[in-house]
Amino acid sequence: MARADRLMQLMQALRRHRRPVTAAVLAEETAVSERTIYRDIISLQVSGVPVRGEAGIGYVLGSGFDLPPLMFTPEECEALMLGLRFVRERSDASLQRVIDDTRAKIEAILPPALEESFNSAPLFAPVYRQREVARIDEAILRRALREWRKIRIRYRDVKDEVTNRIIWPVALGYFETTRGLSAWCEMRQGFRLFRTDRIEELGLLDEKIPRRRALLMRDWENSMEREREACGTSREPLSRQA
Repeated sequence: MARADRLMQLMQALRRHRRPVTAAVLAEETAVSERTIYRDIISLQVSGVPVRGEAGIGYVLGSGFDLPPLMFTPEECEALMLGLRFVRERSDASLQRVIDDTRAKIEAILPPALEESFNSAPLFAPVYRQREVARIDEAILRRALREWRKIRIRYRDVKDEVTNRIIWPVALGYFETTRGLSAWCEMRQGFRLFRTDRIEELGLLDEKIPRRRALLMRDWENSMEREREACGTSREPLSRQA
């Protein structure tokens, strides 16, 4: 690998880590020796790249530093297309339009040599079973997640019982034939998983979720971990069924 490419790869690795990362970890990620990492760190610092830290403790890329625009590799083009295809196969119509717009934007910046790698990527994520159709506009769910707002739903559970609930949406999962909204349920006082095809009515409330996103996400992840331990399985459910 050319030295300039190696330095660019090192900067990308540093940008990927938000906390100080050791030379050993950087060496493993970039497939070079630790000695080379130390030399390259010095080269970046001399060139004006704000890399802070020291040997034995770790390095971090200073805030406010922007890498120049990077062109994708053929492997990155294939990974991007796989991700776009995966989501498009499992999403609703409004998100499919977003995926199509995103694909067009990527195509517009690719040189001809990489356009073939992108459009003809031999990686697919098909769905062969019929997908469940949601009755509500899932774009509203994504808006609630972005704006960190409560929602009111009318929900029909697996026992065909209907309840009205106010929930705090945390994450929206895209499975093969269904989508699942993981949320804190005020009625149940716990995290629950709501299948979007069982939500009969949906209303976006003006009220913000009264907890910081990071804290609620952490509690949700801890809840999932406790559930996995209790079930004694390697499955990774979003949360308990509503």
